[in-house]
Amino acid sequence: METSLSDLHIQELTTAVTLLENPSMAAKITNVIGMPIEKAIEFLPDNWQENIGKITQKSLIKATEAAIWSLEDIPVERPSNTWHKFGVAFSGSMGGFFGLPGLAIELPISTTIMLRSIADIARSQGELISENETKLACMEVFALGGESTSDDDAESGYFVVRAALANSITEASRFIATKKISEESAPALVKFIVNIAARFNVMVTEKAAAQAIPAIGAIGGGIINTLFIDHFQDVAKGHFIVRRLERIYGQELVKTYYNSILELAEDN
Repeated sequence: METSLSDLHIQELTTAVTLLENPSMAAKITNVIGMPIEKAIEFLPDNWQENIGKITQKSLIKATEAAIWSLEDIPVERPSNTWHKFGVAFSGSMGGFFGLPGLAIELPISTTIMLRSIADIARSQGELISENETKLACMEVFALGGESTSDDDAESGYFVVRAALANSITEASRFIATKKISEESAPALVKFIVNIAARFNVMVTEKAAAQAIPAIGAIGGGIINTLFIDHFQDVAKGHFIVRRLERIYGQELVKTYYNSILELAEDN
């Protein structure tokens, strides 16, 4: 196995670092709605925090059943990002038209489209969707891309989250026996989805809060959803670039270079 990354692969890894350590969803939404997302959350009814958590988990389960389990290993050179963005923007507009109650209908649709887009990006980076590990890596994207919560500035938030999910991914891989996801057939997979949902829920809450602002409406719902999928498409591209390089060089070497690039970027 190689002991150093080529110049081309260093450039690709630098792109991945930029995509994965980018500003949070909250910051992007704040720029659009013109107010801090914390202020926007005040527009949510008191009981909606709990409701959003339930909707998020159900959306991930439905999306997983409808999206990646039905895809085939067809080589993709360029993912269809634009078409997926259009679909999510349309569903967001419909959801925004019905306000917060529309989230329960809109989010499963949007999440399914996003997961299709993520899988498309995975295939463009040489992943085989037929492999269970790849399917789980696609779902993992929904937990990635946030700001680092690590106390060690030299350690990226990206690798911290991957490490936290590693055990549940291993367990889920062992229990995927059917294409139907249920507590009876794959309890470890359901547990993995719950772990993903706990992190994905933070961004769903931010999205719901923005759409709850009276002035946002249907048009704003489409804009927020476009930001939503754009964020996860960037995260997916960075994630699967890293995974492709790990297949060539091994995880530890890629992680070392990744953290060096990140530290250099923060110093500048």
